[in-house]
Amino acid sequence: MKHLLWIALFTLLAACSKPFNANEVSEVLFTQQEAWNKGDIEGFMDGYWQSDSLRFLSRNGLSTGWQKVLNNYKKSYPDGAAMGKLHFEVLKVEELAKDKALLIGTWRLSETPKEAFGYFQLIFQKFPEGWKIISDCTL
Repeated sequence: MKHLLWIALFTLLAACSKPFNANEVSEVLFTQQEAWNKGDIEGFMDGYWQSDSLRFLSRNGLSTGWQKVLNNYKKSYPDGAAMGKLHFEVLKVEELAKDKALLIGTWRLSETPKEAFGYFQLIFQKFPEGWKIISDCTL
């Protein structure tokens, strides 16, 4: 009887742990892209961990904290015309730990005077509400 209970418990635990799904991580990025292309910076920021510990490294240096990153975006892109159209391409997604993932990709900004292209490396953490970016290095 004890043997059957152990088997049942093991089966239940195995069923509860879902395998890593890279598409769930990538989907955060494409939801951000959609928000950006609608001129919705706050919606774009939903993909980031809303914490004072969020890190964002760019050519302008290191910014720490969700609000600081939001303020930087609003300063650089005050309206939809300045924002233009954003396109992401995912090059690689990999699991770093059970609740952490790395995503590497490219970004392209068009239809704006600030047209640009670059690369990024994002670290995601899985929270109860889903995957969020906790560290962003965009160049």
